[in-house]
Amino acid sequence: MINATSNGSNKNFQPIEAGTYPARCYSMIHIGTVTETFQGESKQLNKVRISWELPNELKEFKEGEGERPFVISKEFTLSLHEKATLRKFLESWRGKTFTEAEAKKFDVSTLLGLPCMVSVIHKTSQAGKTYAEISGVSTVIKGFTVPPQINPTQVLSYDNFNYQLYDTLPQFLKDKISTSVEFNALVKPTASAPVSTNK
Repeated sequence: MINATSNGSNKNFQPIEAGTYPARCYSMIHIGTVTETFQGESKQLNKVRISWELPNELKEFKEGEGERPFVISKEFTLSLHEKATLRKFLESWRGKTFTEAEAKKFDVSTLLGLPCMVSVIHKTSQAGKTYAEISGVSTVIKGFTVPPQINPTQVLSYDNFNYQLYDTLPQFLKDKISTSVEFNALVKPTASAPVSTNK
């Protein structure tokens, strides 16, 4: 479970065009509790990276591997506080607000495989590169069918850490996970709180 509570880049890669697309959630990567600094203030935040595939938008990204769907990801703090970004996204996706009981503890991995519509915008990095970012997720338009999922489902959770999946992740993401409190508890368990490292 991944409970929320109250990219090395290719210089030739072209981001998908801005717009709204049918999508399916196929990946939930629990990064863990990491330190992030914003405007000079450092905070420890419990993060998750959620990825969606766009099954109608196919491209051969590597010669000989055939067409694959565009994918787009976004990191969230695992918080369902009434002002949290994750809560706003999930309520729009589900088409309903969270009850008080749901907001106390909600397993976001239950959304894997579910269809939605994603809104994509373009932004420019400090280096002057254009990249795509999800600005919102919403329920599927009535009467519209989202194609079946193409990519295999990915879920990385500290309940039962999948080292094989971890090894396949992009290096920048592995580097971030490796700094988390939860990951370090796995690889350096204390004698008083042993953690299984079976792969």
